[in-house]
Amino acid sequence: MVRPLGFLVGLGFITALVLAILTTPLKNEVNVAHEFHKHPKHLKLASDGLMPHWDKAQLQRGMQVYKEVCSACHSLHLVAFRDIGDLGYSEGQVKTFAKGYDNIPSINPDTGEPATRTGLPSDYFPSPYANETAARAANNNALPPDLSLITKAREGGKDYVYSLLTGFQNPPANLPKELRPSTGLHYNPYFANLNLAMAPPLTKGQVTFADGSPNTVEAMAADVSAFLVWTAEPKLVKRVQVGWAAFIFLLIFTGLTYLSYRNIWADKKH
Repeated sequence: MVRPLGFLVGLGFITALVLAILTTPLKNEVNVAHEFHKHPKHLKLASDGLMPHWDKAQLQRGMQVYKEVCSACHSLHLVAFRDIGDLGYSEGQVKTFAKGYDNIPSINPDTGEPATRTGLPSDYFPSPYANETAARAANNNALPPDLSLITKAREGGKDYVYSLLTGFQNPPANLPKELRPSTGLHYNPYFANLNLAMAPPLTKGQVTFADGSPNTVEAMAADVSAFLVWTAEPKLVKRVQVGWAAFIFLLIFTGLTYLSYRNIWADKKH
């Protein structure tokens, strides 16, 4: 009795599997949004390629754009104030920069109540919101992502960030009604579903650079994208340099090993 029952159960399972294969469509339904979605534009930076280096002037401009524009909504909680010393700032400048933040969460030692204090080089960039609920309440229920690793967390990396910042535009006339941005949303063809809660963050002349560099939307977007490449992987250049050193060492070692082999077996018949 057990064997016939097991056979019937197995036969039913195989039948269900075959029916599922035969009735499943081979093609996915066309995603209408995909027709309007654009691939990120390429952004060329000094940190690209096989011999990368940091353009510290650009990184400093990018940090300024972040501080004056992006920090109003986005955190950078994996980057400490002292880390910006790698961008060419002196120890005194780092301390001055940290003191510019007077909202570092702390505890009053006398009362034990929550308080704030002036920043120290060892502190990390503070979040603009007290918690996630406050962040969503201020952004149409959308949570602004932390930007520390954004160029590694998003497909396309720096190209995606640059394209998103420069891609805000009016919806095309042939965009279906269901894909048009509703109240509080903004059309951007570089975003996955075409509409996002973030308003265009950059406007021409919004940030003034001390070195007189261009402050167009494209220029500022490139600068802050370069800065976010650095925050995501501050050891990128050093890592590539170590990689090249290891490669050259192995190349030389391989050559010496081959020459030793030829010398040891030179008088032997093969």
